[in-house]
Amino acid sequence: EVQLVESGGGLVQAGGSLRLSCAVSGFSFDDYAIGWFRQAPGKEREGVSCIVSSDGLIYYKDSVKGRFTISTDNAKTTVYLQMNSLQPEDTAVYYCAADPTVCPSDTMNYWGKGTLVTVSS
Repeated sequence: EVQLVESGGGLVQAGGSLRLSCAVSGFSFDDYAIGWFRQAPGKEREGVSCIVSSDGLIYYKDSVKGRFTISTDNAKTTVYLQMNSLQPEDTAVYYCAADPTVCPSDTMNYWGKGTLVTVSS
């Protein structure tokens, strides 16, 4: 059974940092693209970052380039999203997702339940 479980969200002041974790099980990193998405109140969900470990491909949404970093652990069981210089507009529920062929996309096969990030001004 494929499972993705996010953690690491919380409340942080503007300019601060958080590291989100997505613990994955039930599939091999090398066979899937794994991404981070977010959904702010009243807004559509958007893709933030993706990683394809087998190809070394990484994607970032323009507004987070230079501030967010996606990575995996050596055991390939966890995907991280290091978020620096956080701003109030980064406030959202953050989700991780996995799919064998596409990222980022709302059609990705597997989704976690999300973790809330709140950035105060």
